[in-house]
Amino acid sequence: MFRSAIRLPSNLGRRLSFLPSSSAVRFSTEARVDPSSPPPPPPPPQHEQKQQREGPTMAEKVKEENRQKRRFGGFEEEQAHVLRASLQHVGRFGWTELAMISGAKDVGVSPSIVGSIPRKEAALVEFFMDDCLERLLDRIYSGEDLKNLVLSDRLAKLIRVRLEMQAPYISKWPQALSIQAQPMNIPTSFKQRAILVDEIWHAAGDEASDLDWYVKRTVLGGIYSTTEVYMLTDHSPEFRDTWKFLDQRIKDAFDLQKTVQEATYLAEAVGAGMGNSMQGFMKRVFQG
Repeated sequence: MFRSAIRLPSNLGRRLSFLPSSSAVRFSTEARVDPSSPPPPPPPPQHEQKQQREGPTMAEKVKEENRQKRRFGGFEEEQAHVLRASLQHVGRFGWTELAMISGAKDVGVSPSIVGSIPRKEAALVEFFMDDCLERLLDRIYSGEDLKNLVLSDRLAKLIRVRLEMQAPYISKWPQALSIQAQPMNIPTSFKQRAILVDEIWHAAGDEASDLDWYVKRTVLGGIYSTTEVYMLTDHSPEFRDTWKFLDQRIKDAFDLQKTVQEATYLAEAVGAGMGNSMQGFMKRVFQG
């Protein structure tokens, strides 16, 4: 029925004879490309396209802002350069204003800039603490191999990496602890240590958000501070006894009472030779 209703024109074959075959149509675009012209660049990966469209996220912006703050320790850029240069003179002059004046001279800045830095000697110690934290994070995020280690070994390694940064200043570190123990400096000292302990737990893979979060950080804070003080009395090659002491404290970490009690005893023994302010400071660190 439909065949009789449809009539095709007699010259349809001639009209369609100029059309290319289906294979030619399929690849006609490739046929028109000039072989002498360079190929077009490949499209960017999908994640790059997304980043170009959206830009950095709010979390990324906050992270970068915090990183910049730690980089300069909350100081102006010129002050930060002076403080960084001052660290080269701590071995000779200690954590003192004289070391800061020498640092200012090294970077070609008038020594009068030291007067614009609040709490001078404390600022130098706090700048060093922030700088050490930034260097530790750089080690962690640059691919420090921790995945193949058990949790206790991860914690021990991170604490050791951080404390090794104090080794060049070990003869002057009791002075730094005494400066941190001064009443006006204690809040910042506690805050810096709390941030350090928190970063170590995060790097070790801890994601606890309940009451266990506080217990873990209290224990690790005591272990860190105990090892830090033990290091001051260690005269073994490359602080080998200190790292053995650290490994043992990590193994005993679940015995909170034992850790805190031993830390307090050690603080009393070492603090007796450093003055009452130092002793009181270490007691606060270990007990709270």
